Amino acid sequence: MLFRSSRHARPRGRKRSAGGLSVAGSLCVLVVSALVLSGCGGGSTDEPGGQDISSGSHHLNLYAYAVPKVGYDAIIPAFRDTPEGGDIGFSASYGASGDQSRKVARRVPADVVNFSVAPDITRLVKAGVVDKDWAEQYPNGSTPFGSVVALVVREGNPKNIQTWDDLLKPGVQVVTPNPGSSGSAKWNLLAPYSAKSNGGVDNQAGLDYVAELVRDHTKVQPKSGREATTAFEQGQGDVLISYENEAIFLKNQNATAEPGERVDYVIPSETFKIENPVAVVNTTEEKDAAKAFVSYLFTPEAQRIWAENGFRPVDPAVLEETKSLFPGDIAKLWTIKELGAVLGEGTAAKNDGKDLKGWSAVDKALFGASGAITKIYNAGGNV
Repeated sequence: MLFRSSRHARPRGRKRSAGGLSVAGSLCVLVVSALVLSGCGGGSTDEPGGQDISSGSHHLNLYAYAVPKVGYDAIIPAFRDTPEGGDIGFSASYGASGDQSRKVARRVPADVVNFSVAPDITRLVKAGVVDKDWAEQYPNGSTPFGSVVALVVREGNPKNIQTWDDLLKPGVQVVTPNPGSSGSAKWNLLAPYSAKSNGGVDNQAGLDYVAELVRDHTKVQPKSGREATTAFEQGQGDVLISYENEAIFLKNQNATAEPGERVDYVIPSETFKIENPVAVVNTTEEKDAAKAFVSYLFTPEAQRIWAENGFRPVDPAVLEETKSLFPGDIAKLWTIKELGAVLGEGTAAKNDGKDLKGWSAVDKALFGASGAITKIYNAGGNV
């Protein structure tokens, strides 16, 4: 399904302007800062949209993957307007999920992390800086928002992209990040892999699709989801595989974009549920402040802010309340839990008598050092 209308217009970087600073007007604030980021693909800030978020007798360092900056630029000021957050200042660093995770594992000062995939938090558990039970400390497996894999196309969808098969049409060029550094790249590839393999049942069919996509159609492999978005904005490729929230972000800029820069997006009928976890770093000296902030992410107020910025809320009531913001007819939404159950079957002998599950199984089979998709990328798709 092609989406050609949108609820809020956001200016592109060359025509940006700032709006008010209230929570209700936060969409205007976050646009400017997110667009600044899109020019460099990552970075840190304590003044989203020119609004100071650093003041306070307590201070938190947030390390996150690149894509949710647009959401945090609204969430953080809103939290600072609450009694719990009024005296808490922030510094925020955004970048490719794997790169950010490795920085925190090397003990850069961090208090809260939000990464694209659970294995990037698992790395921190192994490094001793995140508790083993991090996923049980907050609701929904410590995942405060989500998304689905989408296809961003040029305005009018000139290549008539509707399905995963359409990405393999002759001449179609696809932009998606490299899974070696980007968590979003893993989600992007799991969607067509799952669709073509029937959730991992026909593993080779899924891998054949990914190999052809990489070999014949993917010439640009940025480090992060945000850098991939920037490459697409600069005219590279016909299709950007991305998160739905990134697709919404780009679509919302059409009103002020040049004709050649306008986009539409498609939600394939078969796609993948994206879950981006958060955790408190156990070496923080601001544990109470960090816990208060992470708890706030799950409140109805924060859930509505996530929804306003294109992220699917995890609170069932807020999801129902905001469902009109997420159009599309998804016939099958694959999940990491069900894919992991298939790919982990029969791995017990090498894993202390228990089959791998979830991301442990998926990473081992597909994205680890000897994973099948890693081998495809290392060989340029020629496998």
